[in-house]
Amino acid sequence: MKVGRYEVIEALGQGAMGHVYRARDPLIERTVAIKTVPIEQLRQEGRDAEARFLREAQSAGRLSHPNIVTIYDVGEADGFAYIAMEYLTGATLREVMDRGPMPLDLALETAQQMAEALAFAHAHGVIHRDVKPANVMISGGQGRIKLTDFGIAHLANSDRTQAGQMLGSPRYMSPEQAMGRELDGRSDLFSLGAVLYEMLTGRYAFDGDNLPMIVYRVIHDTPVAAASLRSNLPAALAELLDRLLDKDPAARPDAGDAAEMLSGLRAGTPPTPVPAPSRRRSRDALLALGGLLTAVALGVMLWPRAPDPVRPPVPALNQPEPAPAIDSLAEEISPAPSVPPEEPATDARASTPPPSPSDAAPTSRVDPYLTGLDKKAVELRIRRTELLLEYTDQHPDVLQIDRQLEQLRDERRRHLRQQQRKSAP
Repeated sequence: MKVGRYEVIEALGQGAMGHVYRARDPLIERTVAIKTVPIEQLRQEGRDAEARFLREAQSAGRLSHPNIVTIYDVGEADGFAYIAMEYLTGATLREVMDRGPMPLDLALETAQQMAEALAFAHAHGVIHRDVKPANVMISGGQGRIKLTDFGIAHLANSDRTQAGQMLGSPRYMSPEQAMGRELDGRSDLFSLGAVLYEMLTGRYAFDGDNLPMIVYRVIHDTPVAAASLRSNLPAALAELLDRLLDKDPAARPDAGDAAEMLSGLRAGTPPTPVPAPSRRRSRDALLALGGLLTAVALGVMLWPRAPDPVRPPVPALNQPEPAPAIDSLAEEISPAPSVPPEEPATDARASTPPPSPSDAAPTSRVDPYLTGLDKKAVELRIRRTELLLEYTDQHPDVLQIDRQLEQLRDERRRHLRQQQRKSAP
């Protein structure tokens, strides 16, 4: 079997976006990992999905950084779109974290390398959108952290994603992503905070029995203080975690600042704090979300219960802990492909595109009409996901909800334009 010029050696896995293979590039005798997606599947995602897939993969391919998996080639062949990328052996961060809380030095080193990768990507205009342990590789040979799937996750989290794919793990989403809002690099920093919290405590920052419960907690709840679960955490690290997991994107540090603070913590010197922006806007924005939270809570009560995920036992955290090198931990685990089989996509958004910045509600005051529109939209989105668990996206009720969501979006824009005209001098 071939994909373009690449000779397929073995299948590595299957995910929401297609298949992953280990392959050989005969031109330069190099082993690569190949991700393939049927072009027909891309076209079903939307008119421009095929071009967007290739464009975003090409953008990610321009990122040359030690902590980002290298993309060698992007193209189409034999009815497939494909991405050829660096192949590594080692373990995923998910496999390491499944063993329980990580030693402090190892967690800080891992998070610092992730932050440095995100800082480089954001500086080049690329947002990851799906930072999670399964998308972090630890190379056994070099002990190097590699972030995978840069920029590519956007399509897997598109508005037309099937319900079965939505029911992956939303635990690392930012609140704005869970709400279907416009994203920037600060969304990745929230996800980094959720990963760091779990590395340190052995617990998810946001968990629940079902999707609506998890989404509600991501949007509304503050995790249990990490210091209460692990008493030896430095105060500066606890403060950084709070900043990363702030509901207001403006209150989070950028990736460069986070990397610098993590470096200072590793060196044992208190990092220079980066001033947090004013919290007034954050409080106003959270008030405006009140109606939405009520709707999500209603969805929680109606959603079928699922068993809690099995988590490994948490060892005692107050004992002195060794600080093994990253490569030693990776080598203890069976070698894994450089690009792990994809987890199902985790976006909880609806079929309509996220509002543009001009659609955002003013944060200076709560608009009851907009709150009502948003509440209704969340109710419809939850109902849509319930229907898709049993039917396809062509079910008449699903199509009707899609039309209603489109009408709500249009009405929201109309109302905002009207308010802007009234407030204009």
